[in-house]
Amino acid sequence: MSDALVDIGFAWFLAYLGWELARIAIDRRIAAESGPAAGEPGEMGGSGATRLATLLPLAKRAIQITIAVITVMITLSALGIDIGPLLAGAGVVGIAVGFGAQTLVRDVVSGAFFLMDDAFRVGEYVDVGSVKGTVEKISVRSFRLRHHRGPLHTVPFGEIQQLTNYSRDWVIMKLEFRVPFDTDPDQVRKIFKRIGQDLLANPELGPDFIEPFKSQGVFTLDDSALVIRGKFMAKPGKQFVARREIYNAVQRAFAAVSYTHLTLPTTGHE
Repeated sequence: MSDALVDIGFAWFLAYLGWELARIAIDRRIAAESGPAAGEPGEMGGSGATRLATLLPLAKRAIQITIAVITVMITLSALGIDIGPLLAGAGVVGIAVGFGAQTLVRDVVSGAFFLMDDAFRVGEYVDVGSVKGTVEKISVRSFRLRHHRGPLHTVPFGEIQQLTNYSRDWVIMKLEFRVPFDTDPDQVRKIFKRIGQDLLANPELGPDFIEPFKSQGVFTLDDSALVIRGKFMAKPGKQFVARREIYNAVQRAFAAVSYTHLTLPTTGHE
C-alpha cells in the first residue's frame, strides 16, 4: 500500500509540475500576443488579437483536461483498479453521447473548422446574421459576442450559416455632405484633398489611414442641395475617430468659404 501511495503522490506531483509549466508558458505567450483592441467603445469595428492568442486559451483547457484524465487513470491503476473496463465503458458512453447529442457534436466540429479557417479571433467585430458584436470569449462549442450597445450574445458554432468579419485588413468609409446648388464641386474636391493630406501628416491620426480622405464628386441631387460624397480607407476600428476629425475639418473649411451645409453621417463599410 505504501508503494501505491508513493506512486500516486509522484504521479500527482508530476501532473502539478506539468500543468504549472504549461500554464505559465501559455499565459506568458497570451500576454505577449494580446494587445489593446483598436476601436471606440460603443462602435462597430476594432482589431482583434492574433490567431495564436485566440487558440491558446483553448489549448490551455485541453492540456488541463488531458493531464487530469491521465492522472486519475494512473491513480486508479495504482490502487489496483482495472482501468481497462473503464476505458471501454468510456468509449461506449462517448459513442452513446455522440448519437444522443448530435447538436453538441455539430457545434464542436463546426467550431473546430471555423478556428482552422481563422474566420474570427478574440477582439474582432463579427456579424453572424441574427446578432453581431465583438468576440469576447471562445469555448469548445460556442463563442460570446458583445454588441456595441452592451448586450452579450452566446452563439453556438453550429448555428452559424454565414459570418461577416469587420476587423480584417482595412475598412472603407463613405461620407455624404449636402451643399448649395451653386457650390463648385471642383473647389470641394480641393478642400477634401487638402483635409486628407493634413490628416495624413498628423502624427497621431496619420498612421491610422491606409488611403487619405478624398472627394468622389457629386453623388446625387435632392430638392435643396447637391450631395457630395467623400471616402477614405483606414485600419479597422480607427475609422470612427478619423470620421469625427474629418467632419470637424470639413465644418471649419466650409465655414471659411461661407457654405451653408449639412453633414449626413454614415457608417459605410462599402
